[in-house]
Amino acid sequence: MSLDQPTDWSASELMATVLAGQLRDGEVAIMGTGSAVPQASCRLAQLTHAPNFSYIAGGTCSVNPYQQPLVASSCDYRLLRAETAVPLTDVVLMEGRGDVFDIFFAGGIQIDAYGNCNLVAVGSWNHPHPRGPGSVGLPFLSRVGRILIYTMSHNRRTFVEKVDFRSGPGFLEGPASWREAGLMGGGPAMVVTPLCTMTFNPETLRMQIASLHPGVELQQVVEATGFEIEIEPPLPFTPSPSPEQLDILRAMDPNGLLR
Repeated sequence: MSLDQPTDWSASELMATVLAGQLRDGEVAIMGTGSAVPQASCRLAQLTHAPNFSYIAGGTCSVNPYQQPLVASSCDYRLLRAETAVPLTDVVLMEGRGDVFDIFFAGGIQIDAYGNCNLVAVGSWNHPHPRGPGSVGLPFLSRVGRILIYTMSHNRRTFVEKVDFRSGPGFLEGPASWREAGLMGGGPAMVVTPLCTMTFNPETLRMQIASLHPGVELQQVVEATGFEIEIEPPLPFTPSPSPEQLDILRAMDPNGLLR
């Protein structure tokens, strides 16, 4: 399964447009530090179909930054070119309330079949290799409307059957544990990588392929995933970014960060 056509967009630009399509007018989102792709997706949504969408860039706690220009980290001081900023302590309190954020952009050094994320450590707790930055806000994933997972690494080290440390809860260990936990959030809704998009089977709550990016073979995704991923053929291709979307993305990204 392949699509033999030239593309004038990058994987990151494609991922930004896919994530933007998941954002709705009037919603509020939060994201972490290494977040150029979700930052771009949020601003793209505001400038197209969701003018009343709002987001907070976690590092600076800036609200609706103008992305002039797009930066790699939400800790970059240039994001304070924004509508306003709020104290980090207030952001943490809002994350814990459960009635503020509709969307949490999440990722991890490991992501498992049920959408659990690990930002803490891989391997032995006493001798981790590597050690991550820590949980930060990921424990609050269970309190948002839905989780959008993104990663620039689609390989067997990132996508594992079970994370070594669950710093951000997805669907835990499946339907039984998810129901027993009684978590108030909606859980993971989509995973976007440089190879494909994935959703979650409503019965098993395991990750399943939703679409292949143009030019990507199904076998590539299967071989790059460290667990048995569910497949329901026929698989569509992810829609390419439109000319309008690319114009907007490149206007906010003159330095080519996404390319």
